[in-house]
Amino acid sequence: MAIFDPFNEFAAQARARFALAGLDLGEKTIGVAVSDRMQSIATPLSTIRRKKFSLDAQALLSLVTEREIGGLILGLPRNMDGSEGPRCQSTRAFARNLSAMTDLPIGFWDERLSTVAAERVLLEADMSRRKRAEVIDHVAAGVILQGALDRIAILREKDAAQ
Repeated sequence: MAIFDPFNEFAAQARARFALAGLDLGEKTIGVAVSDRMQSIATPLSTIRRKKFSLDAQALLSLVTEREIGGLILGLPRNMDGSEGPRCQSTRAFARNLSAMTDLPIGFWDERLSTVAAERVLLEADMSRRKRAEVIDHVAAGVILQGALDRIAILREKDAAQ
């Protein structure tokens, strides 16, 4: 199984010089963001409308192949007190099922308040409510991915200094 938790284990396994993908898993949608090959900048990409796991995974893995993705980061929706509830269990189950279909490393990133941050960015851009609803999931995925990329950069700097 290629699931790495805690995150620093994922960072050590993530393929350098490949883009990473960040996922914001919702009940109805999966927001997707991708990084550049230097793994420094996250860009919101698209939202996959969920149907059933096999179709969702197929759409996701097609995107992974097309974009030459070297690792997947799933937002882990912890409760505000840090505990894990049903949504975390669902995200972990998705990761386990997906890991059976790909050898890519999969990591988790604490996504508390990522949707709030995405909403704030979209409000500052003066985007209409309808347009915000269309893009909020992949913008939230971008927030998740950027946080993870920033952490990876810090971990790699520490490794280089040692």
